[in-house]
Amino acid sequence: MESYLNENFEVKPKHSSEEALQKWRKLCGVVKNPKRRFRFTANISKRQEAAVVRRMQQEKLRIAVLVSKAALQFIQGIAEHEYIVPEEVATAGFEICASELESIVGSRNVKRLKIHGGVEGIAKKVRSSTENGLTVTNGLENRETIYGSNKIPDGETSSFWRFAWEALQDLTLIIDAICAFISLVVGIATEGWDNRAHDALVIVASISLVVFVTAANDYWQSVKFRNWEIEKKKTLVRVTRDGFRQKLLSYELLPGDVVHLTTGDQVPADGIFVSGFPVSIDESSVTEDSKPIKVDTENPFLLSGSKVLEGSCKMMVTTVGMRTSWGKFVAADDKGGYDETPFQVKLNGLVEIIGKIGKYLALVTFSVLMKGLLTHKLQEETIWRWSGYDALEMFKYFTISFTIFGITVPEGLPLALTLNLAFSTNNMVKDNALFRHMAACETLGTATNICTDKTGIITSNQMSVLKLCFCMNVKDLSRHNNASSLCSEIPDTALRLLVQSIFVNKDSEVVNKDGKLEIWGTPTETALLEFGLSLGGNFQEQGGKLKLVKVEHFESAKKKMQVVAELPDRGFRAYCKGAPEIVLALCDKVINSNGNVVPLDEVFIAYLKSAINQFAGEGLRSLCLAYTELEDGFCTSDPIPSSGYTCIAILGIKDSIRPGIKDSVAACHAAGITVRMVTGDSIDTAKAIARECGILTEDGLAIEGADFREKNLEELLELIPKIQVIAQSSPLDKHSLVKHLQTTFNEVVAVTGAGADDALSLNEADIGLATRIHGTELSIIL
Repeated sequence: MESYLNENFEVKPKHSSEEALQKWRKLCGVVKNPKRRFRFTANISKRQEAAVVRRMQQEKLRIAVLVSKAALQFIQGIAEHEYIVPEEVATAGFEICASELESIVGSRNVKRLKIHGGVEGIAKKVRSSTENGLTVTNGLENRETIYGSNKIPDGETSSFWRFAWEALQDLTLIIDAICAFISLVVGIATEGWDNRAHDALVIVASISLVVFVTAANDYWQSVKFRNWEIEKKKTLVRVTRDGFRQKLLSYELLPGDVVHLTTGDQVPADGIFVSGFPVSIDESSVTEDSKPIKVDTENPFLLSGSKVLEGSCKMMVTTVGMRTSWGKFVAADDKGGYDETPFQVKLNGLVEIIGKIGKYLALVTFSVLMKGLLTHKLQEETIWRWSGYDALEMFKYFTISFTIFGITVPEGLPLALTLNLAFSTNNMVKDNALFRHMAACETLGTATNICTDKTGIITSNQMSVLKLCFCMNVKDLSRHNNASSLCSEIPDTALRLLVQSIFVNKDSEVVNKDGKLEIWGTPTETALLEFGLSLGGNFQEQGGKLKLVKVEHFESAKKKMQVVAELPDRGFRAYCKGAPEIVLALCDKVINSNGNVVPLDEVFIAYLKSAINQFAGEGLRSLCLAYTELEDGFCTSDPIPSSGYTCIAILGIKDSIRPGIKDSVAACHAAGITVRMVTGDSIDTAKAIARECGILTEDGLAIEGADFREKNLEELLELIPKIQVIAQSSPLDKHSLVKHLQTTFNEVVAVTGAGADDALSLNEADIGLATRIHGTELSIIL
C-alpha cells in the first residue's frame, strides 16, 4: 500500500506542484462532504481566482511604474491640475486625503510629490514631523477616521448555524434521511402511524445530534484558527512619536508615523523615504520583480510587503491598511488556504482505497441478499408477484449495504488529522512558537537534519565584552570591577579613539527614554555600545553629533562594516569594524602601548594573532576596530578606502551557551536527528562552542566555509555525512549544504536563521525556523 501511495500521491514536503495537490481530489469519488474535509486546506478554485487578481494587480503596478518613468520625461512643461482638499479632510485639520497619498506612492509620481512640497510638505499636510513624528495629543482617533488604520481585515467569520448547514449537506446524512423517510412511509402503510411514530422521532433526534456535534466541533476549531491568524499578524516596528523612539505593533501605525527600517525588516506600510542611507529593497512579493530596487531621495517610494535587503533609513507612512499595495494583494489571496501536507494527501489516498473496498463489499452484500430473496421467490414460484413486504425487504438490503459502505469509509480521517495539527500548533503558540504554515508542524516531526546557527540558537544571544586587546595588551574585563577601571591604564588619546570608533561605526541607536539610556540594535552592537558607555563615553558628544557621510552596512560576504564621518575640526575619518582576519588585512599601522601610531610589523601581527587565537579557544567571538584619516577630503561618490587603516583594538565578545541546549542536542541525537552548526565565527570559536554543547563529536568534522566551497561533488558526497560544523560560512554555504542534504541524501532538513542573510536557506529548507525578537523569544516556523 505504501508503494501505491508513493506512486500515485507523490507530494514533496515543500513546493509541490498544484497538479500533484489536485490529483487525489479528482479520485475522491467517495467524499461525502467536501466542504468539511477541505475546510482547513487549500481552496483550489479560490486560489486560482486570487492568483489571477494578484497578477493583474502586479501588472497594473508594474505598468504604472514604467509609464510614470516614461511620462515624466514629457510632462515636465505641462502644468499639473490644482489639488482640491476634500471638505471632510479640511474640517479634520488635514490638507491631503488618503486617495491622493495612495495615488502618489502607488504610481511613484515624483512630480506630484514635489508639487505637495516633497516629504516635508506631506508631513506638514498630515500634521506630522519628519524629526519628531506624530504627536499623540493631536488626536489619533481623528486621524484614523480620515486615513484608516493599518489593519488587514480578517476573512468573514462563519456562524455556528453556517457550520450546521454545511454539516447537513453530508451525503451520509442525506442518504440516511431519505432511507429513513422511505422506511417510515412503508412502515406506516403496512403497520400504521401508532407503531412507527417513535421511529420518526428517533431518526430526527439522531440526525440533529450528529449535525450539532459536528457543527460545534468545526465552529470551535474555526475560532482557534482565527486566534492563530491574529497572533501571526503581530509584528513590532520601531517608530518615532512625540519626539522619542518607541516600539509599536504594525497595525497601530498611522499616516504621519516615522518608521525606522534596517536590514531584514519588512516594510509595514506604504511610505516615503525621509532620511538615512540608500537602501536596497526586494519588491518581488509585490511586483514580482526579483531585481533589488534602490530607494533614496531620487526614488523615495517604499511599498508595504517589500523587504529591506541592505541599508537603513527613516520612512514616513503615507498609506495604511487595505489601501496599501500589500493590502490589495492580501485581499485577493486571503481565501487561498493552505496546501495539503504530504501526510494529508496520503491519508486521502488511503481513504480512497478503503472507500473502493467498502463499495465492493457493499455491492457484494447487496448481491448476496438479493440472490437469497430471488431464490426464495423462485422456489415459491412467486417471482412475478411482488408485494409491499418484498419492497420493504429489498429496501432493508439496500440499507444494510449502504451501512457497510458508510462505516468502511473513514471520511473524517483527513479532517481529524487537520484538527489535530491545528490543536498541536495552538499548543506550540503557548511556547512562543508560531507556525506560518500548519504543514510545518507535521513536517517538523519527520526532520532528519537540523542546520542551526550559533548566535541566538545555540547561545543565548546576550553578548558582553569580556576580553580586550588594546595598546598591545590583553585585558581580562571579567577580573575588573567595571570597565571604567581600565581608563587609568590606557592613554587618554587612545581611549577617546576607541570610544569614538564604537559610537560612530554603529548600526544601532542609544535612545534616552524617560531619563534612561536604552540601546536598540543587534546583540553584538548592544554589547559594543554598552562597553563604550561603561568606559565613560558620551554617545551624543563622541558619536551622536558627528555627520556620517557614507555608510556600508555589515554583510556576511564582506564580514565588515565601514563608515566615513565628518569631524568637527579635522576633515574626514573612515572607521572599519569586522572579522579580525578581514580588517587586519586592511591595516598597516597599530596603536602601541604608549598610545602612539606605529607601523604594523611582523612582531605586532604575531601578537595580535595569538590574542585572536586565545579568544577563540575560550569560545569568544573576536571583533577588530580600525580607522584611517582621509587627508584629501571625501565625497559621497568616492569609495570608502580599503587600505591604510590603523588597528585600534580587538575585542573578545562572550555569548554564553543557552541553558538546556546540551540536553536538546542529546535528545536530537537519541531521536536519530543529525545537528549541524553553520556559523560565521572562526573555526576555533565554532569548535569550542560545538564541543561544549555536544554537537561536535570525536568522529565529526569541522570545516571552514572557504574549504567547503572548493570541494567538488565527489568530495562533498564523502564529506557531508561527517560535517558537523561549518565555520566562517557565507549564506550560500548554508544554502548549498541544505540543497545537497535534500537532493543528494534525501534528508528532511530543518534550518534556523535570524536575519535577512538566512532567507535563502530558510526558504529552501523543508522547515524554516526564523528567530525574531532578540533571536530567542519568538520563532515563526515557515
